[in-house]
Amino acid sequence: MNMKKWMMTAWVWVAVSTLHAQETGRLELASPDGTHTACFWQERQADGNKALRYKVDYKQTAVVEPSQAGLQLDNRTWEMAIGMRNLKQPKCWMDNLEVDSVRYFPTVDNEWHPLYGERSTVYDRYNAATMYLSKKEGSDYRLNIEVRAYNEGIAFRYYFPEHPRAVFHKVVGDLTEYTLPAGTMAWSEQWAQAFFERVPVGNLQRPVERALTLELPGGKWAALLDADVDDWCLTKLQASATKDNTLTSVMYSPVDIVTYYATPWKIVMAADTPGGLLEHNDIVQNLNPPCEIADAAQWVKPGTIMRETTITTEGAIATIDFCAEHHIPYMLFDSQWYMPCTSHDGDATKVVSKLDMPRVVKYGKEKGVGIWVYVNQHALMKQARELFPLLHEWGIVGVKSGFVQYASHRWSTWVHDLVRLAAEHHLLMNIHDEFRPSGFSRTYPNLLTQEGICGNEEFPDATHNVTLPFTRMLNGAADYTICYFDKRLKTTHAHQLAASMVFYSPLQTIFWYDRPSFYQGEPEISWFENLPTVWDDSRVLSGAPGQHIVMARRQGTDWWVGLMANNDGAELEVDCSFLTSGKRYTAYLYTDGGDKVKTRTQVLCSSRQVKAGEKLKFRLLPSGGAAIRFEMEE
Repeated sequence: MNMKKWMMTAWVWVAVSTLHAQETGRLELASPDGTHTACFWQERQADGNKALRYKVDYKQTAVVEPSQAGLQLDNRTWEMAIGMRNLKQPKCWMDNLEVDSVRYFPTVDNEWHPLYGERSTVYDRYNAATMYLSKKEGSDYRLNIEVRAYNEGIAFRYYFPEHPRAVFHKVVGDLTEYTLPAGTMAWSEQWAQAFFERVPVGNLQRPVERALTLELPGGKWAALLDADVDDWCLTKLQASATKDNTLTSVMYSPVDIVTYYATPWKIVMAADTPGGLLEHNDIVQNLNPPCEIADAAQWVKPGTIMRETTITTEGAIATIDFCAEHHIPYMLFDSQWYMPCTSHDGDATKVVSKLDMPRVVKYGKEKGVGIWVYVNQHALMKQARELFPLLHEWGIVGVKSGFVQYASHRWSTWVHDLVRLAAEHHLLMNIHDEFRPSGFSRTYPNLLTQEGICGNEEFPDATHNVTLPFTRMLNGAADYTICYFDKRLKTTHAHQLAASMVFYSPLQTIFWYDRPSFYQGEPEISWFENLPTVWDDSRVLSGAPGQHIVMARRQGTDWWVGLMANNDGAELEVDCSFLTSGKRYTAYLYTDGGDKVKTRTQVLCSSRQVKAGEKLKFRLLPSGGAAIRFEMEE
């Protein structure tokens, strides 16, 4: 049990000593604005045992109907561990737990300012309650259900107080279920870099990823997520074989814990629109501990990044020059700067002979371009404690980790500890492949981004791209890897410009498969030159999974808007009511020009004067898009 878990729950015990306990077996909690409500209670089953049940409503409409909650444990106590006693364990550890009391706590109403994010101010407002359960046969086993009701959704987790004789618990199953209203449809994917399917929840015959976005009957939307997962295993969702419209929790591996201990938070979000879910995804950050890096603001710097593909000194110098010219603060050496990079025989402390790393790093510093390097899991397992201080000594600013294991409890703790180790040596990180965020970057902001997305490396189509904002992007930042000049693109270039803003990532990769020589003076590159990667405000103006997205983000007084169509195209409108009233803006527009534009990218660049409240209309080509930068006039 790490100290972070204790800090997350210490406030509960302080509050308990000062608040009156309600002697009731039922916990009922509403969000500060009253939109979200949760209820937890016990219910006697046919076998005589008591089961823990819960439900979640949004605006008095069921989101999660009465469902089972709890955990399956294979218990061990100190006496059992040393062979002094052979206690018979119940079939289900949750059986025979009884509610002692329910306690309610004062409303929390805070705000905080992240080092970076989709918003510069995050509001942390919720009501909280805890249900205390114990076994009555004198075993000293206790379990708390901690519940928070935010305006954005409901969160709950299981907390094990310290057991006087317990060495550890082995959690072998998550009994939490989600019984959804009949007719609920799910936007699901079976792994983190997969494509999405829209299916009835009862058809999810194989485990699927979180976030899981749900279309509820009647037009409401919901999503199932988790947060604070650094000491747990990957948990997916699957249709129950015995209960209609019910999803079960599927743990990738058992989890060994030592009391006291808190599980990850389970989140049930609901909103009137799918865009409302994305606008409320700060709930994931709020359920993680605050920043643990005291001097993070001094060296954790977001920005865009370009990959160097030749792995030569000459190629790196040329790429650094290109980055400096186009305001790209980072360059990445991907695989093969050490060899063999995908084998246990690889040595990441030795650079290949065709690359003069000291010269490149020195030249990058002179040009204001920081150097990142890719390191495969083989080298990270074998060399991380030796390698990270060495990379810092070289002047490397960041590590992109590749092919990391993450799903089991062992590998989950390993990869999160890797981020902590990187922080000790002032190294930024970007975790690639299947890893998906759950808010850990709030605690360790040196983890700027991660993949966990079917991004542009695999050239997805436009319909997939306009599904991502309402599904994968609920989790947090994603390294989508914009491939701008590549001929394999399945979308227009204006679509790609918009994607670089819509897909939030503090470290935004652009020109993934490209080289400086591919650039031929295309004027729309000014979009990338001016593109922020962190924002003061973010809003979804319209959209739905698989249909389209119109998103607006602000930094300072200026706004950026991205429009993306699906494979069929779209006629879309941008209502400029988000602009400051009484101010005029110059709008720089990047749109699909088609054959009218003679550049190979066929992006039409134009500008016009705009004020708040105007409505701009766009006809997007199939797989098309548009990007707009609104610059406030003096």
